[in-house]
Amino acid sequence: MAHIPDGLLSLPVLAAGGVIAAAGIGIGLRHLDEARLARGAILSAVFFAASLVSVPVGPSSVHLLLTALMGLVLGPAIFPAVFVALVLQVLMFGFGGLSTLGVNTVNIALPGALAGLALRPLVDRAGPGAAGVMAGGAAALATAMTAGGVALALALSSSAYVPSARVLGLTYLPLMLGEALVTGFAVAFLKRVRPETFRPRGATA
Repeated sequence: MAHIPDGLLSLPVLAAGGVIAAAGIGIGLRHLDEARLARGAILSAVFFAASLVSVPVGPSSVHLLLTALMGLVLGPAIFPAVFVALVLQVLMFGFGGLSTLGVNTVNIALPGALAGLALRPLVDRAGPGAAGVMAGGAAALATAMTAGGVALALALSSSAYVPSARVLGLTYLPLMLGEALVTGFAVAFLKRVRPETFRPRGATA
């Protein structure tokens, strides 16, 4: 449950999430050049579609996030891409909530942005196989960070949510494996056919 619904989080947590999300979106918009605009639209649509396919795991459900892939391709522009998809999901399908848009955006986009910041230069220089392995590890870590962000937001809002937050974190374990496999293969493939996808902004071939 990366999409926290309305009515669960405290006002300070909602406010903090909104401020961080707004800052991330502002930075991301400044990084949306012509190439990233098209890629951002495509990946936002992929994230939107993937989020509609949920797999029940224990008391909750999980779905592919693909945030490490988005972070490696888009960098900070992952924030507006995720935000747009989340807004459409709230309005069209009732996933998440309007008041929690900021927190949900941070929980999903920030781990991907950090993965892109840390690994994009390494992925750009690596061969397809090594790039896929690095991206797979980053995807698993980003998924764990999203789980931690959701659990933290719930725990900070009320101590009554702490037991549920712990159980919720465990449901992300199979998703970490799925994210690692999908992202690893996707990055390895892109390195073979479109290696410029991961070139840092302003770099030349």
